[in-house]
Amino acid sequence: MAQSKQIPVEKNKYYRTTVEDLTHEGAGVAKVDGFPVFVPKALPAEDITLKIVKVKKNFAFGRLVETHQASSDRVEAPCPVFGECGGCQLQHLSYEGQLAYKQRQVTETLKRLGGLEDVVVHPTIGMEDPWSYRNKVQTPVGERNSSLIAGFYKQRSHELVDLDVCMIQNEANDDVVQGVRAIAETYGIRAYDEKTHKGTLRHILVRNAKTTGEQMVTLVTKNATLPNKANIIRDIREQYPSVVSIVQNVNPKRTNVILGAETNVLWGKETIRDEIDGVSFDISSLSFYQVNPVQTEKLYEKALKYASLTGEETVIDAYCGIGTISLFLARKAKHVYGVEIVPEAIEDAKKNAVLNDIDNATFAAGKAEDVMPTWQKQGIHADVIVVDPPRKGCDDALLQTMLTMKPNRIVYVSCNPATLARDLATLTNSGAYEVKEVQPVDMFPQTTHVECCALLVLK
Repeated sequence: MAQSKQIPVEKNKYYRTTVEDLTHEGAGVAKVDGFPVFVPKALPAEDITLKIVKVKKNFAFGRLVETHQASSDRVEAPCPVFGECGGCQLQHLSYEGQLAYKQRQVTETLKRLGGLEDVVVHPTIGMEDPWSYRNKVQTPVGERNSSLIAGFYKQRSHELVDLDVCMIQNEANDDVVQGVRAIAETYGIRAYDEKTHKGTLRHILVRNAKTTGEQMVTLVTKNATLPNKANIIRDIREQYPSVVSIVQNVNPKRTNVILGAETNVLWGKETIRDEIDGVSFDISSLSFYQVNPVQTEKLYEKALKYASLTGEETVIDAYCGIGTISLFLARKAKHVYGVEIVPEAIEDAKKNAVLNDIDNATFAAGKAEDVMPTWQKQGIHADVIVVDPPRKGCDDALLQTMLTMKPNRIVYVSCNPATLARDLATLTNSGAYEVKEVQPVDMFPQTTHVECCALLVLK
């Protein structure tokens, strides 16, 4: 009881205060008598009145009630469901403000979690037009008033927001999603219900290739049986000539994971083709491929610059996926070795090397920390190691392997500043490496996510 008296806020009470910062989720950080309150849609330097909606031991959550003095960076969010849909968090912040926020987020995370005080973090590389940039849309399907709806989930919920247009998605993909939804409804397809585990259609996925305009539709279903399959395929083909591949993915599990293990091409090609700076890639339904093609080119150019290739270097690309960074680097390197735990991705990488007449790239399936020591025993010495891990960062065994191999340079591409900070700390605390610089790249405008490219050099 004595502890609760120390908390200076109460649920349902109103307080006037000033917003000091933004969290990594994009909520404003206000303080009442030094006690942190997280307030969605509030921006730094704003004078606000908030209402406390939840109180925890060390912080509280508030709702923005009134803005007495707005930030100079506040703008009107153009999306009609901003704040309701959980896809974007920063539409109310000017784009210049978003870029500054992301640079600050990276700088502070490196200091707080990595103890990296003096690292140069460059201004975030942004987009000329930070809208309609996503080349892949994954839309959950539900029902409302016995009709199919397709949209996105509300923030921190499984309640679906019906949405015809998403302002950060490629407009052609939005159009196909809604067209496929209407076609499915015409033939009586029912949406999957995660509570009852009944129904058929779980998600509609659409990919778009920026350079060729080709589109791929993937229907994620609970069962392999798709009623009226032939009619659905015919109607999609007739309405959307740009669709060159129609795929069915079967996910029978009670899970919020989107894709299941079984994938079948219903009609057309297995892949669509895209290009990054003259390098072509065939992309399948399951391929990992960066969702912002304009910024991907900028990110890879920075990775290439950090690798400082003269044509004499051997490069290892850990987490190589379908070979996007590997083949980008192979044009400037003596040889590139790519490793990836997903065998299907490695097969795609090999095909993409052949597609581009690149013969100085070798790909192997397996864990990087297992494959790379084998290469070292075979006499392969890496001058440069490039890593582009998932959000959880590098496996510790891989970090130790890199420290053992001692390449001259490590280029770390990261989609999560927190795990980047952790891994850079491990590499620098060894005494072998120093971080030269970090370049944030805005791959996901209007959201809190930020991609980075970091350069480490051997001391």
